[in-house]
Parts: sequence; structure tokens; C-alpha cells
Amino acid sequence: MQIERSFDPVQFESLMIALGIGLLIGLERERRQSARAGLRTFGLVGLFGAVAALLSVQFGSQLPFTAGLLVVGAAIIAAYRQHPDPEDPGTTSVAALLVCYCLGAMCWLGYARVAIMLAIVTTSLLYFKSELKGIASRLERRDWISILQFAVLSLVILPILPNREFGPYGALNPYQVWLMVVLIAGVSLAGYAALQIVGARYGAPLVGVLGGLVSSTATTLVFARNARANPGVGKAAALVILIANLTMVLRVGVVAAVLAPELINRISVVVGAGLAAGFVALAWNWRSINAQADVPLPATRNPTELPTALGFGAIYAVVLFCAAWLSDIAGRGGLYVVALVSGLTDVDAISLSTLRLFSLGRLEPEPVIVAITLAMLANLAFKTTLAIVIGKHPVGPRVLAGMSGVAAGLGLGLSWVVR
Repeated sequence: MQIERSFDPVQFESLMIALGIGLLIGLERERRQSARAGLRTFGLVGLFGAVAALLSVQFGSQLPFTAGLLVVGAAIIAAYRQHPDPEDPGTTSVAALLVCYCLGAMCWLGYARVAIMLAIVTTSLLYFKSELKGIASRLERRDWISILQFAVLSLVILPILPNREFGPYGALNPYQVWLMVVLIAGVSLAGYAALQIVGARYGAPLVGVLGGLVSSTATTLVFARNARANPGVGKAAALVILIANLTMVLRVGVVAAVLAPELINRISVVVGAGLAAGFVALAWNWRSINAQADVPLPATRNPTELPTALGFGAIYAVVLFCAAWLSDIAGRGGLYVVALVSGLTDVDAISLSTLRLFSLGRLEPEPVIVAITLAMLANLAFKTTLAIVIGKHPVGPRVLAGMSGVAAGLGLGLSWVVR
């Protein structure tokens, strides 16, 4: 057996990171007088985990690491049994100490960056105990159902789907189709959950943002109806509708940038121009938002319900096939027709479809950007029409002015990208 005796800065760095992780977690535990392990203990345990991993690698055996894990667990449990505390049974500290030990081992094994991120997450979970408990206590039966439904969509259905292309043009990949369902459902669920938790307590701006994450169409419809029934809230309703639709534009841009990083420079120009024009309209009437205290909540459907998810998956698959088919037989013109028609009611399907075809190498960057922009423009036009027809005078002209500005910004950004 050859033993390395020379000083290695990388190895020393791993040991110090393990020590730092332990000190970080221990600093949070030091706040609680009932905890049987604090700053020094957690720091030593993090370092111990790295040393145990070192010995396991050196001897080619898992025994040192396993024995160390058992010793750490037994020691902290014995400490709580010797000095019991009726208010703190110690289960959280035991779990945190074992996590700290494993994170220390990860540092030595070459996963220092992941270990640091997990240490921050662990410390946050420990520190925000009361806040997390408060959120959990406010969750109702429908909220738990939403969480479980999303778990089924992402952790049960997604892994069993085949990850290969089927059908004409090889455009339909069941795994990729459902992955997009999970992505959109996850974003919408975050907005839906926040909307249910905060309600209207923080005013129109936040309701507009969260409503835009869940469904900008539903938000537009609800506030247009409210403005028609209560003309005095017309200014606030118009601005909430604008906020929701600006959130939609931003969401499309972020999703496109995540799924196709190669397009981030181009899509950011288009989205940025649209947002800039929209923010000008918001700034012009910002006091109207603050003056409105009570706002209605959009009556949105749970985005993780199976019928909703299946419906979006079917729409996405159909749009994906049509985009591939029409772009093949009719060129870019066919793709743009699909973008305009499908974008009237749903921007996500055509956006994800064109991004998928781009990833398969079947579309160039320019038609992808044009198709996504056309879909957003069609969607903005549809919702502007809704606001004018349903909201009429109290909200229609203001929405028309704001949406026209956003559309002009998107068009200007597109012309800059494709010139």
C-alpha cells in the first residue's frame, strides 16, 4: 500500500470546505439552547466525515465511512438520552448531524460544490423552521392534493415513459412531451400555490404577477369582469391585466432561455423590448395600483390536475406535429400560421414545440424566434379583445394602450434580431 505524504493543496482545500460546512450548520444550531450539538461539534463532524472518506478511499473499503456514520449517530442519540428535553426530542439535530457528516465526506470525494449548495439548503431549512411550519399549517386539503398530483406527474409518470422519437418526422417523444408538461405545471403550480397562500393581502401588483404565472388569460377575464361590474376599479384592473401579461412574456423568455441557451441573446432582445415598453405603461399609472386595496383573485384551475395536464400534453403534441409537418411542406410560412393560430389561446405549446424542433436540428434560430414572437403577439391581441369586449369603457382603452405598447416593443425587438 502506497501512502501519499506530500502536501496537496487540493486535499487541504477539501478538508477546509468540510470544516466550513460543519461550522455553517453548527452556527444555526448554536441559536437553540436545547440543541446538544453546536458550532464546534458540527465543525468537527464535518471534518470527521472528510477524514472518514479519506480513509475509505485509502484502504479501498467502505468500513471507515460506515463506522464513522454509526458512531456519530450513536453519540448524538446518547447525548439526548442522557439529557432529555421535553420540548426538543433532538430528531432534527440528529438528522442534521448525519447530513453534516455525509456532506463532509462528499467534499473529499470531489463533490465539494454540490456539498456547499446542500449545506446552504440544510441551514435554510433549519433556520426557517417557524416560517415553514406556518406555511404547512395554512395548506388546505386541495393544496396537499396539488402537491401529490405534481409528484405523480413528475416522479411516477415521467420516469416510465420511453425517451425516443415516434411518428412522422420523429417529432413525438413521449418523455420529452411529458417533461414539458411537468415544466409548465411546475411553474404554474408555484404561482397557483403562492396565489392561494398570499391571496390579495399584498395588493394588485403581486396578484397580477402570480396570476400571470398561473394563467394570464384567466386573470384578464376576471379583472375585465370586475371592472365592468365596478367601474371605479377600472384603472387598477387594467394595470393588473397588463402586469399579468408582462409576466407571461417574461415567463416565455425565461423558459426559452433555459431550454435553448443558444438563443438567449436573441430572445432576450425581443422579450426585453416588450417588457421595457410595458414598464413604461406601468410607471405612467403606478399610483392607480397603490390606491386600490382590494382586488379579486383569479379563479384558476389547479395546473397539476390530471385532465389539465393531459390536455396540455395533447395540445403540445398536436402543435409539435403540425409545426414539423407544415414547416416541411410549406416552409417558414406554415410554421408562422401555426404560431399565430395556436398562440391565440396558448403561448406555451407553440413556444415549447419550436424549441423542441430547434433542439432536434430541424429549425434554424430565426424562425424559432419569429414563431415565438408571433405567438405572443397573437395571444396579446386575443386578451386585449377580451378586455375590450368584456370590460368595455372602464378597462378596455387602458388595456389597449398598454398592450399595444408591449406588442410594439416585441415587434421592434424582433425587427432588430432578424434584420
